[in-house]
Amino acid sequence: MPSETVQPAPPHTDFSAGRDDEIAPCRGYVYAACTALAVAVNYVFGKEMAWDLLHYHFYAGFSALNDRFEQDYFAAGVQSYFNPYVYVPFYIVVKLGLPGLAIGTILAVLHSVVLWITYDLACRVYPSESRRDRLFFGLCATILALMNPILLQQIGSSFSDITTTELVLGGWLLLVQAVQRPCGKRVIFGAILLGVATALKPTNAVHALAGSFLVAFVPLPLLGRIRVFFYFGAALATSFVVTAAPWSYRLARMFGNPMFPMLNNIFKSPEFTDAPFKHYRFIPDSLIDALQRPFAMFGRDAMLHEELPAPDIRYALLLLVFLLSTVIWVSRSISKTPIPIVNPRPEPATRALAALGCAFAADWIAWLSGSGNGRYFIPMACVAGILGIALLFRLLINHTVGRNALLLALLAAQAFQLSLVYFDSPASGFRWNRAPWEGLWFNVDVPAKLAIQPNLYLSIGMQSNSFIAPFLAKGSGVVNFSGGYALGPDRATAARVRELMAQSAPHLRVLVSGDHIYSDSSSRAPRQSDVDDALRTFGVRTDLTDCETITLRGLRPVQGLWPWRPVGSSVPPPTIPQSKLPYTSHLVSCRLVTDTRDESREMADRRAVDVLLDRLEDECPALFQPPRPQTEYANHIWSRVYPSTDLTAWIDKGEVKVIDPTRDIRETIVGRVEDWARTPRALQCGRRHGIYFAN
Repeated sequence: MPSETVQPAPPHTDFSAGRDDEIAPCRGYVYAACTALAVAVNYVFGKEMAWDLLHYHFYAGFSALNDRFEQDYFAAGVQSYFNPYVYVPFYIVVKLGLPGLAIGTILAVLHSVVLWITYDLACRVYPSESRRDRLFFGLCATILALMNPILLQQIGSSFSDITTTELVLGGWLLLVQAVQRPCGKRVIFGAILLGVATALKPTNAVHALAGSFLVAFVPLPLLGRIRVFFYFGAALATSFVVTAAPWSYRLARMFGNPMFPMLNNIFKSPEFTDAPFKHYRFIPDSLIDALQRPFAMFGRDAMLHEELPAPDIRYALLLLVFLLSTVIWVSRSISKTPIPIVNPRPEPATRALAALGCAFAADWIAWLSGSGNGRYFIPMACVAGILGIALLFRLLINHTVGRNALLLALLAAQAFQLSLVYFDSPASGFRWNRAPWEGLWFNVDVPAKLAIQPNLYLSIGMQSNSFIAPFLAKGSGVVNFSGGYALGPDRATAARVRELMAQSAPHLRVLVSGDHIYSDSSSRAPRQSDVDDALRTFGVRTDLTDCETITLRGLRPVQGLWPWRPVGSSVPPPTIPQSKLPYTSHLVSCRLVTDTRDESREMADRRAVDVLLDRLEDECPALFQPPRPQTEYANHIWSRVYPSTDLTAWIDKGEVKVIDPTRDIRETIVGRVEDWARTPRALQCGRRHGIYFAN
């Protein structure tokens, strides 16, 4: 294995060459404490039955081990085709039939490794030869890492963000070691971890690329640096390709795009938009907004860098101490006043700390401009805590008492913010959808008819409920055709759905959330006309004489189970009945039969609506992204959903309306239908303070 070496620095200035237990004091005790805290946190917070778990996490592990390409189609929306292998361990332990608490405990133990690596990384870059000082510094950084609300949300859960964080931090730790003592093997193995993390979750690509800034600090001559850059790039690319190849091969055979649905603007599969696909939900509106983001993140506002309130002190702390340190350094440089030094600062650790700071800055910029989603930034949240505390220690190097008091105040402020978040919603705490630790992870009662007879299930709803697929009869297929990513009636996706329906006929069923499908006279949901409106896309309707109900115990109804109904719709929203038993929800499935009604009127209406909404998109292309999604008819309205900007445009009461249901429930009327039908209308549109507007 290639490697580069340099002469070690004198012992009193290069503690990085020492034993691991000298670099990270009391490692075993710290690891044990971190794991115990993670397990306790998981137990107190309860079982996480998040929307994403039900939508695609569990299904992804199932599809990775069972070839679903021949019988499923967008079963979990576009997320059906993300690399699923990171979810395989969760799927396996659930299918083994272990109790839910045992599974959560296993996951919490695995997730505690994030804190282990944070402690090691902190101790390695802290510039002090004092074992006690490194222990104190490492503990402070680890505690701050644990106090990340997003990290707390994911401990013991099925989310892959926290799982791949371990790979990212492990890769960065190896690269930091190479910065301290040049070694080609560490660069290669660090790049391998980053490549695997990126293949399993592509949002880690920014962390992998930012790792190149660490490589730039490896203290070698020019040719040596070129060599380690080559090692890094080759190992990163190779590990990514090897990890992604098995799934990418299946995607290429199915769609002609090995990264489907991503990069479809390059591969241009007809079964997904070929427009650039980017989610703008948490990306700052302007440079000023971006500069204010570290301070805004200290508040408890939802929909800032995550959907839930997630106050985080790290970034404001880091920015403030960096600016203050810069001002003091410039001031002392101008006045030629020497900066007092109490503790020795070994050169390798100082270099590693500088490298870590530069890599973090590059990562922050790329992340904030690419997504701004805090769930994708967990590795750098740990790094931000390390950097912030390191600069604070250096800034107050001669004021230990003041430093400790300030540090205690900062930790207390973060703890106070977290407590407010917890007690504001005690029913959920730091969970997206909290459930009690009772029985198995999934307590599902499937009627015998559905457990024996294979069927093709057409599911309706923003929530695909694809988690139910492993519990259905072997050979059953699932298609989520309406509510999330709409399929049909006249595109490549529609042809594939009709092909699957023809193969499965007459064993076709619908799958929706609720205990029954109710008649139109009922005030309860789902109603037959709402379901049949969506099913008419493929020429079928429900047969209410053949319905079965699946009972889900230990699960509260999750928001988004039924297609979203725009505020102000002329049809009042029906009431979804609540189960008499707490933490119980249902899925109902009815047989489908051929719909013999004349569809010519509906098709004519669809064409007219398409022309109108196409004009709306052309007037504000920045708002309606990606353009030209499938128009849906559901809940007695025509609508289009734009996932990049979270907008929905729809026709109601003769008016064209737009809404962003994730941030502002107020609808915007952008004109009359007859006016848009005659000619496009001029609009002023944009985004201000995270809210889209169109006038």
